[in-house]
Amino acid sequence: AFAELSGTQRARPAGMDSTRVFHLQLCDTQTPAVNGYHLQESDDMTPGCEDVSEGRGNGADGTYESVNASTISDDSIRFYVNMNVELKPNADENDNAGCVLLHTSRKYLKLKNFEEEVRAHKDLDRFLAGAGILLDVSALSLDDVLREMVKHITKESENTEPISNLDEVMGGLFTDCSTFREGSGNVHLLSNTIQGVSATTTGVQYQQSWLCLLCTVATLQNRHVCICRLDRPQNWGENCCEVRYIILILVPAKMKSTKTAIEVGRTFATMFADMNFRQKLSEAKTEEEFKETLLLQRHVLTVIHREPSKKEESKEKEQDKCSKARNILRFGRGMMSDLRRRLPLYLSDYTDGILGSNKSIRKYITTILFLYCICLLPTIAFGSLNDEHTRGSIDVQKTILAQCIGGVAYAVFAGQPMGIVLTTAPLALYIHVIQGICDDYNLNFFAFYGCVGLWNSFFCVLYGVGNISSLKKFFKRSTDEILAVFISVAFVVDACKGLAKIFQDYYFCPIIPGGGEFNTSHSINATEDGAHPCGRDSAVLSLVLMLGTLWLGYTLFQFKKSPFLHARVRETLSDCALPISVLVFSFVGSYLFRDIKITPFSYNPNKGMFNLAPFHVLTIGAIFGGMGLGFLLSMLFYLEQNIVMSLTNAPQHRLRKGTGYHWDIFLVGIINIVLSIFGLPWVHSAFPHSPLHVRALAFVEQRVENGHLYETIVQVRETRVSALVAHILVGISLLMLPVPLQWIPKPVLYGLFLYVSVTSIDGCQFFERLALLFTEQTSYPPTHYIRRVPQRKIHYFTGIQLIEVAILCGFGMAPLPYLKMVFPPIMLAMVPIRCLLLPKLIEAKYLDAMDAEH
Repeated sequence: AFAELSGTQRARPAGMDSTRVFHLQLCDTQTPAVNGYHLQESDDMTPGCEDVSEGRGNGADGTYESVNASTISDDSIRFYVNMNVELKPNADENDNAGCVLLHTSRKYLKLKNFEEEVRAHKDLDRFLAGAGILLDVSALSLDDVLREMVKHITKESENTEPISNLDEVMGGLFTDCSTFREGSGNVHLLSNTIQGVSATTTGVQYQQSWLCLLCTVATLQNRHVCICRLDRPQNWGENCCEVRYIILILVPAKMKSTKTAIEVGRTFATMFADMNFRQKLSEAKTEEEFKETLLLQRHVLTVIHREPSKKEESKEKEQDKCSKARNILRFGRGMMSDLRRRLPLYLSDYTDGILGSNKSIRKYITTILFLYCICLLPTIAFGSLNDEHTRGSIDVQKTILAQCIGGVAYAVFAGQPMGIVLTTAPLALYIHVIQGICDDYNLNFFAFYGCVGLWNSFFCVLYGVGNISSLKKFFKRSTDEILAVFISVAFVVDACKGLAKIFQDYYFCPIIPGGGEFNTSHSINATEDGAHPCGRDSAVLSLVLMLGTLWLGYTLFQFKKSPFLHARVRETLSDCALPISVLVFSFVGSYLFRDIKITPFSYNPNKGMFNLAPFHVLTIGAIFGGMGLGFLLSMLFYLEQNIVMSLTNAPQHRLRKGTGYHWDIFLVGIINIVLSIFGLPWVHSAFPHSPLHVRALAFVEQRVENGHLYETIVQVRETRVSALVAHILVGISLLMLPVPLQWIPKPVLYGLFLYVSVTSIDGCQFFERLALLFTEQTSYPPTHYIRRVPQRKIHYFTGIQLIEVAILCGFGMAPLPYLKMVFPPIMLAMVPIRCLLLPKLIEAKYLDAMDAEH
């Protein structure tokens, strides 16, 4: 029966109290009701109502009735929570005595993937070992049921930590137990639950036959799960009208991200979301049958649902392999596909962010300054290194000119203009080897250098025309990251070698007799080449300049995460971190400490920048010898060009205009033909400059997942303007030799190497997994591979990658120049090791999960 609550407010003379009274009456008519009651407020102007209400209210100054009300409006009152209602004419309308605030937060949880997430099976196995199961409980109150479940957990034979404080557990389960105050209106609601929902045309429909309750208990050391089946469904309020199953999960306060209450709740909630599974559980007579039903459901979620998707994936892989094989046999097909993909967007590469409403002029300016620094300063450093290796045949001027020509051509014609071409440390090593061969066999350097470069360009063009970049599909993410880590290590080693040479010349130099115990900047170092200034202050200042450049640059790079200044100012300072640090410490080294001698990079203005290679002086043997060196060099070009562009086009960068692997390596071959003929250093796509270019043009957001803060790229301005203008400025920098470019001390260049190496670590999964070796498990980030791969397998894989990086460093940084020539084949051998050998040591599904992007 429904209850009708009628009430009146009687008008009384001034000075007399007026009270509104509500009454519950049985209702014969079927009227809309809430929680079994219907509330109706009577109009005090209705005839006859005054007598009725007056008669019911006689004998008391005010009448109080307990009603279920959630919303009070001018027209009606609906019931939700128990509260006492008293209305007095002179009461303050804003009087909130007895009112409490309730914060409600809802979010979707993904169903647990029993095929990929290993923790799902471990959660169930742990539960079955403890067997916290209660069958056919007949308690009427939810509180009583939960108390029985907690007591059952306490009495488990294997439980070494009995839960003594029952009130603490109940306080974590309900909203009012831990915060109840005398005289306050306590709201007795569940604090943290998981329920199954489905969207319908009329709204959200709840699965009301089961309820998963989560509770964090500070005094616990282990996780506990208890499942209770009631003897009959119970009505426990809104969205809990027919509860038959209760899952109680108790966890310690500090747990690994994959072992939290929510993660354990996802495991069991995914199982109970199946209606057929709940029906089978209702038919179980004993605990053993209950466990068997749980195991059967795990089998269903793991195997049966996996087979169709696996078949589809295998078919797609077979079709993909066939199409790739056909593409390799069709010359030029890959290049034409790249051109058809990129040509319709070519004009937008110049206009995006400049024309239209959504402009990014400030972003472009800061990116141009950033690219100018990370292209010009390494070019000067490698040019100085080439000058030492070739005795001035390839110097700083030629290296800057090659950077300008290659960078402008690549920015204008590349299929993926976000890539940055540069002469790199491995190329400087090859140039050193070529100079040694020319000295040993009395060959003309420019002729043999041009011959090797032309053979290299020929093979690069052949790779592009022959669709060899299609083999890139065998390069996994871990393989790409091995080369990236090697390049980062090479930058650090080059910086340390440069500083060690400065210390050897200025700090540990021999002292002339009578010079005292400590040599200063006025001491003389007696060497075979003659005397030059030697002082420990020069070495110490070099160390300060290198580390200071790294510190200031990285501090400003991370400044966007700080709360200081305006967000736009923080972003600008972060984008200009490298230019600011270089200018500041160049000023410190060249002006503030100008009395301390620091050797600048060498520069010879009398040498020409173009040297046409005299190929006619080469013998047939030298030409074929150049072909062998050119083929090894082309392998290095193929690996670095494709791997660097793969890291640039990574899914997390959210590039939308497509790739151009085949066309880009073809274009690199054409560019290096020109550079080889005129005796200029070679260029190819460089790491980490290309991914850093993408991040400089990216709009980044900070997000929080399970308490872990991480950055994600929302959008990237894909443009040719930034790289084009930056390399034009690099060419103009030839006019700034020797002043003011020689004001940049060499240690500042070494600091730039360290900055580029450190910033390239950001987002590298290898370094993230390496950091897990030294991280407490409760602080592990909730990444996809931690969810899908056992912890031991993750550490095994990281250890294998460390061995591979050590092997690459052993060959790539060997003291013997000719041993460095073997580096490209060694790097190429990492591909079959990943595809064929590692699956025998670690399951393929785990390797694929760690190589996946998310």
